[in-house]
Amino acid sequence: MKKYRMKVLLLLAASMMLAGCMSKVKYPTYYTLNLPPAPDPPAKERVRPSLAIREFRSPGYLRQGPIVYKTSPEQIGFYEYHRWAVDPRDMVTNAVADHLRASGKYTQVKNYDGRADVDYFLSGRLEKLEEVDYEGGVKVEVEISAQMTNAGSGATVWSNEVMEVGTVDGHNVPAVVAAMNETMDRAIDKLLTPLPASVMTKTN
Repeated sequence: MKKYRMKVLLLLAASMMLAGCMSKVKYPTYYTLNLPPAPDPPAKERVRPSLAIREFRSPGYLRQGPIVYKTSPEQIGFYEYHRWAVDPRDMVTNAVADHLRASGKYTQVKNYDGRADVDYFLSGRLEKLEEVDYEGGVKVEVEISAQMTNAGSGATVWSNEVMEVGTVDGHNVPAVVAAMNETMDRAIDKLLTPLPASVMTKTN
């Protein structure tokens, strides 16, 4: 009987230890940019060009998943348990496409599928999407650039580059992501405003 009680006590102790260990397991939290939807495009009567958007490029460290912070201009850190649910390149590419569709300036805006059945191509680069923890307070920085080329001639007809800084209202990662949302939306608006008149008509 004593041996039986001892086995039961040992099993209970082992179960409690296992439960304690399991309670300390930490799982990542995932985030996505929740940019406001673009408005419906205005009605247009004249012939409009078509456009294909290539996936935006970015530095390798922005594609790894964890949200990035910088404690100095030279030092990059990663939040191990706070990660992007979607590749930031996809988020930016889709947001730019939505803004261009809403402009009403194009008869078609699509993601590039390898075909040259459009009038223009747009390509871009997400250079920065990070928390900045130096030079006083916590901020976020967003830097994006884009250029448009004529599908027929390959000539660059427009290019622009924007860098935006946003303030963080809070002391946690969700507050940082909220600031990134607002800053990215402003950056995309500035990036695409205005587009030159030369690309507002359909090519021959």
